[in-house]
Amino acid sequence: MERKERLDKVLSMCGFGTRKDVKKIIKEGEVSVNGEVIKDAGFHVSPQTDKICVSGDPIAFKRNLYLMLYKPAGVVSSTYDKKDETVVDLLEGEYSHRNLFPVGRLDKDAEGLILLTDDGILAHKLLSPKNKVFKEYYVEVEGYLSADDVQAFSKGIQLEDFKTLPAELSIVQSHEISRAIVKICEGKFHQIKRMFEALGKRVVYLKRTAIGSLRLDDSLSPGEWRELTQEELEILKNELA
Repeated sequence: MERKERLDKVLSMCGFGTRKDVKKIIKEGEVSVNGEVIKDAGFHVSPQTDKICVSGDPIAFKRNLYLMLYKPAGVVSSTYDKKDETVVDLLEGEYSHRNLFPVGRLDKDAEGLILLTDDGILAHKLLSPKNKVFKEYYVEVEGYLSADDVQAFSKGIQLEDFKTLPAELSIVQSHEISRAIVKICEGKFHQIKRMFEALGKRVVYLKRTAIGSLRLDDSLSPGEWRELTQEELEILKNELA
């Protein structure tokens, strides 16, 4: 059975402003539910089945939002920071009012895919080590990469405070600046950088390209975002089932 919500909360979630803003709209008689004008902000509705209109136009309610964002370097993967711009600060318009948060973290100087949502259950499943959801990264490192490095990643690398789980390292080009694809199912602080440092290499560029089956849209530029398609969301959820 669908959970009922306060009318002012539903309208706020749909981007009509703060609770104070939407209470004013409701009081002015601009809101109807199933054809009846409602002036009580606390009136309970079934947002996915009731026909709710504002100024005669029906609203589109989404209980949860799922955004794919291309995080630029220099932006922090959090909901708030005293000094730096956050991934949430990049949102605007219809998304800025929702309590969205990034699923996992990405180093400040790294760029690439961030999933933003208000679905705590999905976020927990994606981050849980037992589900072994791989995150894919494109990296550039100082130093030549070899088969020994590939083997070291596959066995797990002993760092100062823990040993990493087995990871995949695929060499794209071995040179003074080597290029590679890395897949890990953990996300410890600076983990990829530390793994390469343990092998005598220094990461000079890091970009996350995928989280599980979800791949960064090539059409997005740094700082841009879009909602996940229904197909992308279903594939991601099936992967965690």
